[in-house]
Amino acid sequence: MKKLFFLTIATLALAACSEQKPTFTVEGTVEGVKDTTIYLYNNTLTGAVKLDSAKIGEDGTFTLKGEAPQAPDLYCLNIGNQIIYLGIDSTETVTIHAKMPNIARDYKVEGSVNCEKIKQLSLKQQDLRAKIIAVQRNLDLNREQIVDSLQRLVDNYKVDVANNYIYEKPNSIYAYFALFQTLGGMNLFDRSNQQDVRAFAAVATSWDTFYPESDRTKHLHNTTIKGMNDTRQEAARQQEAAEAITKVETTGLLELELPDASGHIHTLSELNGKVVLLDFHMFGMKESAARILSLRDLYNKYHAQGLEIYQVGLDENEHFWKQQTDNLPWICVYDPSAQSALHYNVQNVPEYFLIDRNSTLYKRSSQMKDVEEEIRHLLANPTTSAK
Repeated sequence: MKKLFFLTIATLALAACSEQKPTFTVEGTVEGVKDTTIYLYNNTLTGAVKLDSAKIGEDGTFTLKGEAPQAPDLYCLNIGNQIIYLGIDSTETVTIHAKMPNIARDYKVEGSVNCEKIKQLSLKQQDLRAKIIAVQRNLDLNREQIVDSLQRLVDNYKVDVANNYIYEKPNSIYAYFALFQTLGGMNLFDRSNQQDVRAFAAVATSWDTFYPESDRTKHLHNTTIKGMNDTRQEAARQQEAAEAITKVETTGLLELELPDASGHIHTLSELNGKVVLLDFHMFGMKESAARILSLRDLYNKYHAQGLEIYQVGLDENEHFWKQQTDNLPWICVYDPSAQSALHYNVQNVPEYFLIDRNSTLYKRSSQMKDVEEEIRHLLANPTTSAK
C-alpha cells in the first residue's frame, strides 16, 4: 500500500512537469535603483500584456519569466517608465545589465543576438531623433534647407537599416522591429512608398515561409499586400497625370466632365464657341469671398459678349460647396478628388486658365499680367491661336 502511494505521487509529479509550458528568462542587474519593481510585457499587436514582475533586489538583481512564444515576438522591460525592447524567439535566457539614470540607453545585452540588434536599432532611432531636433532648432537654416536636411537624415537612416538589419536576416524579429520603427508617431518605413514596400515584401515573404501561423506574419502579409496595391494605384495615377499633361500640351485642351449641384454633367467641349475662364477654386480659402466678387465683375461685364466661367470646386465638404455656389450665375461643378486639377497640373489653388472660342487652351494664370485684358483680346479675336 505504501509503495502504491509513492508511485501515485511520482506519477502525478511527472504529469505536472509534462504539462508545464516552456518558458524564457530575462535576468540581470540594474544599478542605481532600490525598492523598484521591474515589469516584463509582451508587445502584442493589440497592446502590451503584462507577463511578470519582480522587485529589484538590494544587489540590483532581478529575474523574470514568460511563456516561450511559438514564433518570434516582441517584448519589453519597463522600469520607472523607461523601456528596454526585447526580441524573443525560443526558450532562451537573456541577461540585461542596465544603470540609472538612462536605463533605455545605458544597458548591455548577453545571450541574444535579436536583443542586441534591437538595442542597436533603438539607439539609432534615438540618435536620429536628436539630429532632427538639432536641425529644426538651427536658426541658420531656411525652411527649404531644413526640409532638405530632414529628408536626407531620414533617407540615410532607412538605407542603413534596410541594408544592415532588414535584408540581412528578414525572418528575424529584429528585422520586423526595424520595419515598424516610428518617428513622431509616423512609421519610418512607409508602405505607400515603392522603395519601402520592397523591404516589407522581403520580411513578409520570409515570415510566410518560416512562421506561417503567426499573428505577426498574417498582419505583415496583409500590410504588405495593401502597400503593394497602394503603390500600384499611385503609379497608375501618376502615369495618368503625366499622360494628361502631355495631352494638354499637344492637343491644347483636356476634356472635363463634372457634375453641378443637381448632378447634371457639364463638359468643356460643350462651350465651344465661347471664351472660357477655367477656374480651380476652394471656397474654404480665406481669400475666396474677394475672389468670387472679382469673378462676378468679369462675368457681368463680358458674359453677354461670349465669356463663360467653368469653375471647378475642390472643397472636401460637398454641402458647404453647394451653399457657396447656390447663387453663382456661371457653371459650377464639383470634384472633391481633385483629379481634374491634377490633369491640368494645378499645384496650388486658386488657379485659372483661358480657353479660346476654338476650345484651345490659350494661357494659364502665370502667363497673364492682366486677365481682363486677355479676355477682351480673345473676345475681339475669335481666331486667336493658343500660345
